[in-house]
Amino acid sequence: MEDVDGRDTGHEDGASRLSPGHDEGKIAPFGWSRAAAAGLTFRPITDADLPFLARVYASTRWEELSVVAWSDDQKRTFLQQQFDAQHAHWQKHYHDTDWLLVLHSGAPVGRLYLSRWAREHRIVDIALLPEHRGQGLGAALLQDLLDEAGRAGKSLSIHVEKMNPAMSLYRRLGFVKEAEEGVYDLMRWRQD
Repeated sequence: MEDVDGRDTGHEDGASRLSPGHDEGKIAPFGWSRAAAAGLTFRPITDADLPFLARVYASTRWEELSVVAWSDDQKRTFLQQQFDAQHAHWQKHYHDTDWLLVLHSGAPVGRLYLSRWAREHRIVDIALLPEHRGQGLGAALLQDLLDEAGRAGKSLSIHVEKMNPAMSLYRRLGFVKEAEEGVYDLMRWRQD
């Protein structure tokens, strides 16, 4: 397959896989033009990124712990343990996944974990730090992911917590609830 500039990507779904050190200025990373226009770039995570990734995870959970009578240190310890368990589980069970750090203007702002399976693309996780939410960055990236899945003739799915404020964004982009799984809804987008 060819990328947006006509270069061979070597991937059947047309997604360009950039390796560390690739000149990201020449092509939109992974062909995600909306994300690139919004100033987003991506690179594979490394072990050095784990403290930042734990911070992103904690930012998505901190408010939930407001009802718990723990000190901030206890909450941080708990969230670190939860992050470590989640990270280990995902690394073990989600093979052939793009584990990506999301950068805005070169600075890390979030994470995107994306699996491309035979019948669907699955967003394992997508999260931005609070100060980067609500600015259209996530919407631009999600629209690119929808385009990529559509070009591959596949659906795009994600598990979303029922009370997640981003649920309205997923619905607006055409995701529909396919199943309930505990506190999560399995949301799926299908090309019309």
